[in-house]
Amino acid sequence: MRKLKLQVQITIDGYIAGLNGEMDWMTFPWTDDIGEYVKSITAPVDTILLGRKLAQGFIPHWAGVAADASNPEVEAGKKFTNTPKVVFTKTLKAVEWPNTELAGRDLVEEVNALKSMEGEDLIAYGGGEFVSNLISESLIDEYHLFVNPAALGTGMKIFEQRTQLKHVKTQSFDCGIVVLVYEKA
Repeated sequence: MRKLKLQVQITIDGYIAGLNGEMDWMTFPWTDDIGEYVKSITAPVDTILLGRKLAQGFIPHWAGVAADASNPEVEAGKKFTNTPKVVFTKTLKAVEWPNTELAGRDLVEEVNALKSMEGEDLIAYGGGEFVSNLISESLIDEYHLFVNPAALGTGMKIFEQRTQLKHVKTQSFDCGIVVLVYEKA
């Protein structure tokens, strides 16, 4: 069975965005060591899962990066653009992006169907609601929580209920971010 990974930026107090979706607290630019880490966890991925709201910015952004040979992130742009994507939505009826399909059925059924298919790992990038639903349905196998050196005090969170996890490793990066890696308990 394929593994579903979650890669998410998070504050030290557990938020993925401000109350109005603000993400200006994220640490950028990244240093080479964190870039290499992200390459290592995305290399064995052959499908990206996205919530609709994030997809509307994520897909066009990375397509633009992939098309700009002078961009230092061009390789990441190519990886994210060329990797098949599944966008989870109840509102979109057609997909406007290449290499992308829509999933509108039951989340658990859709994700379990993807996990049971032949292939490599899956990775989820979310918005709060999409990722919260993946977590509450216990669909994520491996968590990569990129903890930024910032606290918001209030905002959007992804853990809406008690969730027991097993610590796998912790790694710090030169830019100040620490990644906490967990698996299902």
